[in-house]
Amino acid sequence: MTRRICAGALLCLFAAAGLARAEWRVAGAERESSPNELVEHWTTEVANDATGERATLHVAVFATSAATLRVIDQPDPPRSELAEVMAQTHALAGVNGGYFDPADAPVGLLVSAGCVISPLRKAKLLSGVLAASAARVDIVRASYFVLTARTTAAVQCGPLLVEHAAPVAGLNDTRPARRTFAAVDGKGRVALGVSSAVTLAQLGRILCLTTAGGKMKIARALNLDGGSSTAFWFAGKENIFSIPEAKTVRDFVAVVPK
Repeated sequence: MTRRICAGALLCLFAAAGLARAEWRVAGAERESSPNELVEHWTTEVANDATGERATLHVAVFATSAATLRVIDQPDPPRSELAEVMAQTHALAGVNGGYFDPADAPVGLLVSAGCVISPLRKAKLLSGVLAASAARVDIVRASYFVLTARTTAAVQCGPLLVEHAAPVAGLNDTRPARRTFAAVDGKGRVALGVSSAVTLAQLGRILCLTTAGGKMKIARALNLDGGSSTAFWFAGKENIFSIPEAKTVRDFVAVVPK
């Protein structure tokens, strides 16, 4: 009897610990629009009252009826920073893109302006593809992704953070870092964003908060290259908002008008 009671108590303790890790809430949010009001920039503060942790997200949200994604590749040095490239291309918003190796070659599928720069790669980490065509923008599990002539832009990266509107199980929960991510709601709304230092598991839970990206309820989210590559840029009505990368990167994902 005693052994059964102790086991039950341990299960309750483990459940309580898991609940504490999951108790993220939106502590505050501010919104600004691009000059043409096609993109919204949400600055969202989140907090975990159980652990005392806080994080900040910057998210650019748009509807695919008005805007789309463009992958901008920088194959040759010298490579420019995000802010310079976004201004040159008259983008509305943008973030850094996918992984690249020590020689600055892209790791995984990379499609820019309809041209395949790097092929799809089978790897556990590269579990998802962010892809755009004239009709839609979506995030697809890499094992299900089919490249077609209609694909104008694509970045393979990972891991997937959110799937079926729930945090993906088994994500690392011990290594906090700055993060870059993309997300879709499956109903024509897309988000590109960055976060202050959190773990992958924390970011998955945070992105499932309904108001983390405004009123967008995220169905699928994909981790892009983070850490020192993390960068975010938004052209607001009054000012440019920019979080620069700590090192130059190979490619960017930009939001552009249709």
